[in-house]
Amino acid sequence: MNKNKRERKFLKGFKSIQSTIFVAVSVLVLCAVLAATAVSVRYTNSTVYENSAIYTQTIIHQLNQNVDSYITYMDNIASVIAKSQDAYQLLYQRIGEDEAVKEGHRKRLQEQFSTILKGRDDICNIGIVQKDGVMLINSGYQATNPDLDLSTQEWYTNAVDNYNQYCLSSSHVQHVIKDQRPWVITLSREVHNFYGTGNSDGVVFIDLNYSAISELCDQNSIGDKGYVFILDQDGNIVYHPSQQQLYNELQTENIDIVMNADTDTVVTGEGDDEKIYTLARSEITGWTIVGCMNMAELLKSSKEANNIYVMTAIVLVVIAMLISSFIARSITLPIQKLRDSMERVQEGDFKAADDLVIPSQNEIGSLTTSFNVMTHKIEDLMAQNVHEQELKRKSELKALQSQINPHFLYNTLDSIIWMAEGKKYEDVVLMTASLARLLRQSISNEDETVLIGQEIQYVKSYLTIQKMRYKDKLEFEINVDPSINSVHIVKLVLQPIVENAIYHGLKYKESKGMLTVNGYQKDGNAVIEIADDGVGMDEETLNRIFEKHKVNYRSNGVGVYNVQRRLSMYYGKEYGLSYKSEKGKGTTVTVVIPIEQEEHHEKA
Repeated sequence: MNKNKRERKFLKGFKSIQSTIFVAVSVLVLCAVLAATAVSVRYTNSTVYENSAIYTQTIIHQLNQNVDSYITYMDNIASVIAKSQDAYQLLYQRIGEDEAVKEGHRKRLQEQFSTILKGRDDICNIGIVQKDGVMLINSGYQATNPDLDLSTQEWYTNAVDNYNQYCLSSSHVQHVIKDQRPWVITLSREVHNFYGTGNSDGVVFIDLNYSAISELCDQNSIGDKGYVFILDQDGNIVYHPSQQQLYNELQTENIDIVMNADTDTVVTGEGDDEKIYTLARSEITGWTIVGCMNMAELLKSSKEANNIYVMTAIVLVVIAMLISSFIARSITLPIQKLRDSMERVQEGDFKAADDLVIPSQNEIGSLTTSFNVMTHKIEDLMAQNVHEQELKRKSELKALQSQINPHFLYNTLDSIIWMAEGKKYEDVVLMTASLARLLRQSISNEDETVLIGQEIQYVKSYLTIQKMRYKDKLEFEINVDPSINSVHIVKLVLQPIVENAIYHGLKYKESKGMLTVNGYQKDGNAVIEIADDGVGMDEETLNRIFEKHKVNYRSNGVGVYNVQRRLSMYYGKEYGLSYKSEKGKGTTVTVVIPIEQEEHHEKA
């Protein structure tokens, strides 16, 4: 049940068959084009990503080999020095050897160091050291740091602990030379004491600056914004192009993710911060070469292709919508003509059926023929019904209107009898004459409507008669704007209201009562107010004032129901009577009719 309701609610969104066909075809084409575009874009992005990842991996593995070769070369230099007779004799001089011989070893090492330093810009320091013993660094003429404690230097302790194996440090500040604090990577190797006497902690070290490593990394470009950095086996940064910013925490890297990665490619971040890390781990150095590339830059080359896909999709959708609109219109145009003709017939224009011509021989053509036949039959029936209803309306209006005359006559004759019994013969003559005038005015005019001026004169004559009966009970005042005197009003509307005001409002008041009749124009209508300061009505009586069988507020059997019904039948439901009353203060009745009523009058 709920499913059917949802389907009906969904279908209500389509107000025409043309829009339904248009939307259905457009949605199908749009979905197909979007699916094809999405697959194309995804395939293009995936292909670009895979090709870029393979290319980056190739570069990183090549860079890894170059770094391995570089470090191996530097280790060869350190190994040659560590295994040289000069280094061995300098560190582990046997007892009794001449100091001059030792000095010769020192000079040859100094010359060797100077030669290496002159030929290699990437070597910051080269030296041979021994804890609490020999210390020869560079040319030997630079002052060493007096506070240097080799036992606290990782590069030194690692070399001492690893026989016949070089050690690489991460980047650190080297302070073996006084007043110098360069950032370096230190390669160190033990000089083994085969004599077994004296100290056995000699170490050859080479401090490498970043020029060679930076040059190697810069030679292997991985995009405009891509870069390469190096981590040691513990995840410490060996080299980074923005190393200073990393130490100042102005830039961060996902080192933990890189070190724990199980594959050669790792993707991190989202949106503009999404990065691709490509890894290559060296078995020689233990270092990890990491290439970092921004995903947005990586997919930059695919944006042009994606734009072409999108533009093509837009063009296809527009063409499909135009075609679907043409097809939908060609199918639904006859139906629209039939609908428009039906709407005109619904509004009363039966000639629309004669104007509707659809030459099609399909179902719509057959439906059109049936519609034309039906319309002509309805037109004939409506004309007959209008004639019958007009006759019925006139008969009912006359019947309702005729109800007032006997009751008014009864009330007036009752007053004449009362005055005759009181031997007020002059008043009897005056009231009888007034009654004759009223009856002549009422009976002689067979029209349904009279002018408001005539109706006011009729009410004035009636009030004159009633004032003669209720001398101590009734005063009245009539103030009507002359501009509404020529407006037509249904005959005998005001008299029953005035009669009700007297009999049910003022009659039961202990003091003399006042009845006023005011007439004026408002919002294109003629408004007549009949107000009395009598006993008024409670809320329950007021709410039931228009009930057909209301007895307590009637004019001897003919009440406001009769008046209200005649007004609504003649002018429409929005016109007629409205009541305001308050118990003990009085009642005001407002009659509202339209001023533009020539059409009504002619109809009557």
